[in-house]
Amino acid sequence: MTGAPVGRPVVLFDLDDTLMAHREAVAAGIVLHMRSRAYVGDAAEAARRWHELEEEHYLAYLGGGLTFEGQRRARAVAFARQFGEELDDRGASGWFAEYFERYRDSWALHEDVVPALDALETTFPGIRFGIITNGELEYQTAKIVRLALDGRVEHVIASGAVGVTKPDPAIFRAALDRFRQTAPVTAAAYVGDRLLTDAVGAAKAGLAGVWVNRPRDIPDADDAAAAHAAGVLEIRELGELPSVLAARWSS
Repeated sequence: MTGAPVGRPVVLFDLDDTLMAHREAVAAGIVLHMRSRAYVGDAAEAARRWHELEEEHYLAYLGGGLTFEGQRRARAVAFARQFGEELDDRGASGWFAEYFERYRDSWALHEDVVPALDALETTFPGIRFGIITNGELEYQTAKIVRLALDGRVEHVIASGAVGVTKPDPAIFRAALDRFRQTAPVTAAAYVGDRLLTDAVGAAKAGLAGVWVNRPRDIPDADDAAAAHAAGVLEIRELGELPSVLAARWSS
């Protein structure tokens, strides 16, 4: 006769810019793509502009204003136009596919990821890991596999599959429900690089919300007040996570 499953803690992570060095890969990918298209311009400024376009059009996709492919095309059209190249829909899709190959070749984990996961497993024996990401499941899963995280991450919850995006509490609750199907969850935390979308959103859903603030950003007064009210924990790198969570969960 077997007993009931033993409860264990769960730590969920954002993917891009939390585990994967997404911004660095984007910058490297777009500079390589510029060179292949013979665009002439400042590499740093081009990377900054490409990041702006990603923020603008990806948010439009998350809000339902663009399809996933549509936001890719829109970014390609806007960027290429700056260098005098006009793209139709087919050309924009091809342009983005070429860029994506260079972006994908630049995928890498932040240096603190693997040591932090190891330390969490030592500090909390039996801990379980998952990912909650705003994006398409297939696309994000490809990153997880390429980064060799698939053997450590138990569940991946993507907004494209569940129909809601962070910071909606429903996506965090859906993730915990997935884990509870096999064992009780004794404590839960969510770690992300965006203060409101990730940390505050998770805290409002009942998890320990952790903001990994690698750039040492200073939030404005309203955002700081929201984080304080939600009990958000701030860290500068993932190596701080085991001790911060041990202190929170022991209290």
